[in-house]
Amino acid sequence: MNPPARYWAQLCTTDFAALDRARAIAVLPVAATEQHGPHLPLSVDATLVDGIVTAALPHLAPDLPALFLPTQAVGFSPEHAAFPGTLTLQAETVIRLWTEVAECVAAAGVRKLVLFNSHGGQVGLLDPVARDLRARLGMLVYTTSWFQLPLRDETGADPQAAFGAEEQRFGIHAGAIETSMMLALAPERVRMAAAQSFESAARARAERFALLGDGRSAKLAWQMQDYNPEGAVGNAAAADAARGRALVEAAGRALAQLLAEIDQLPPDTLRSR
Repeated sequence: MNPPARYWAQLCTTDFAALDRARAIAVLPVAATEQHGPHLPLSVDATLVDGIVTAALPHLAPDLPALFLPTQAVGFSPEHAAFPGTLTLQAETVIRLWTEVAECVAAAGVRKLVLFNSHGGQVGLLDPVARDLRARLGMLVYTTSWFQLPLRDETGADPQAAFGAEEQRFGIHAGAIETSMMLALAPERVRMAAAQSFESAARARAERFALLGDGRSAKLAWQMQDYNPEGAVGNAAAADAARGRALVEAAGRALAQLLAEIDQLPPDTLRSR
């Protein structure tokens, strides 16, 4: 028996006649093409989201009709615009792009959608897209980012704990976490000779200010150079592929679980009144 098709773009148009469209779940991976310091390529976010999708595939039940749409590799990255190579769209353009892709999904008869994100700078755009699709088209839409999912390894332990609390809090861009994941997924594109411990200005604020530094009470409208002029924060020099692979695998399992739970939702989850 052939394995089920998992990628939307690999289907033929005639395949949709046999698709269980009442159960089918489309997943739109959304990423970014932006600078990640002197040691990582612009493609980090797209590489991570694609790697996590690949890691999810073995954990999907064969009868679960989950279809992964083409990754949207250019997103909303104005916070990195000062660094050459960054590609960014206006927020309105990104919202329109994701919405129009979703409209095509609905036109094909698929009413369930997951917006699966890998770029922290565009988390705020996910919700207005999802709410519009629910209100206007009656679609069942969930949004998530890989770093928002509960990550657990095969023993139930959190693989992020291996990086320590400080790195998890302040190493938010091209630090040990993302560099480790890239070493697991695309080591040939990582320049470890240029990796270092990139200090974040956020750490000094956290030591000085109770509210401005707690990461929750108020959010700074920042540009990446406000944190570090190298365009990275966190101890990238401490990265290793083993910890990165553990994160990718845990995120893949969590994504597969999310899709399985969406498949189990009762038919009356969405109501007209």
